[in-house]
Amino acid sequence: MSVALMWEARATDGRGPELLAWARDQKLVPAPLRRETFTAPQDRVLVITWWDAAYDANLPELADPPGDLVSRPPHRWRFEAQGEG
Repeated sequence: MSVALMWEARATDGRGPELLAWARDQKLVPAPLRRETFTAPQDRVLVITWWDAAYDANLPELADPPGDLVSRPPHRWRFEAQGEG
């Protein structure tokens, strides 16, 4: 079964590059099968990790960034793959 974990945070004004660097520096042990990082307007950073695990498996997730780096706590979602199409 494939599970995708999504982590999204919004940096305080003008600190998007710092939040991006912070997110990229976070190591997950064990490492996911795949990891992608995205940015969006308003200094948002999104990280998606893919795992070969059950939906409710205990998996490592990105932590909360330092409080002065974000304008709100990160949002987290978990999705189960349903195949192509």
